[in-house]
Amino acid sequence: MIFRQLFDHESCTYTYLIADGQSREALLVDPVVGNATQYLKLLSELDLKLIYAIDTHVHADHITGIGVLQRATACTTIMGEKSRSDCVSAKVGDGDQIKINGIDINVIYTPGHTDDSYSLLLPDRVLTGDTLLIRGTGRTDFQNGNPSAQYDSLFNKLLKLPDEILVYPGHDYNGMTVSTIGEEKNYNPRLQVSSEDEYVRLMNSLKLDNPRMMDIAVPANLVCGIVDSIKPDSNGS
Repeated sequence: MIFRQLFDHESCTYTYLIADGQSREALLVDPVVGNATQYLKLLSELDLKLIYAIDTHVHADHITGIGVLQRATACTTIMGEKSRSDCVSAKVGDGDQIKINGIDINVIYTPGHTDDSYSLLLPDRVLTGDTLLIRGTGRTDFQNGNPSAQYDSLFNKLLKLPDEILVYPGHDYNGMTVSTIGEEKNYNPRLQVSSEDEYVRLMNSLKLDNPRMMDIAVPANLVCGIVDSIKPDSNGS
């Protein structure tokens, strides 16, 4: 398996390239539109064919690259079935599999950060989107986020995985690149709670500013980042 972790400096987003070394089929998870040229160059350099471009949820801090990549490569675009985005080629639900030749990826519905958040499980690693971060968890105060739902996603789904499973998050703001389920159980401060109620109180006590690009990114991402397809409002703005 070919696996690359790519970083967007402006939004601190991780994008993941996963490919089969024999068939050269590839997928990208959580691509950022401003880095599309970089992704296409890397695909060419590694002699890979992009089959899927996937978003783990509707992002609020950057504009997705899945639409631009679909236009460039004719790949299939994918989001979870709970997404309000109707621009993708296909939607997946909890327990589904995303397959490229030689690699099966299991889809886990992990709401809480948003109501359309999904994680992607491979045999030895899990891509957790914004649900489980390294020494943190995704905020739950917008886009139908819910701390109770996130508690369930964390404690009854992700943290039930084997301790040695590698954790690759959708973001990191402190220079961390990878963790494990066991590390996060032991050292993630937001997971050191004794009950769902305590976790809900913790998350509800956070006073966070909205993401800087939220008003731009969310509408753009509902149309797969193809901003020329956003219709102007009645005032023409």
